[in-house]
Amino acid sequence: MSDTVTTSAARVGDFIEVNGLPGRPAKRGQIVEVLGAGEHVHFRVRWDEEHESLLYPTDGATIVHPAAHAKKT
Repeated sequence: MSDTVTTSAARVGDFIEVNGLPGRPAKRGQIVEVLGAGEHVHFRVRWDEEHESLLYPTDGATIVHPAAHAKKT
């Protein structure tokens, strides 16, 4: 069973991981609000750096359910 889900199945509390720009590290944050629907879904994300922003996911974004993430530890 995969730990990742599609962006349309993302929920508040899920984590999102996005690839960094070339030469930059990847970023990780927690979804605090799901906005839009279907192909227009986007999220308010609280990043590990302690700031929030809106994210319109593209290729390279991975959603991870907290329970699935905890099983790895």
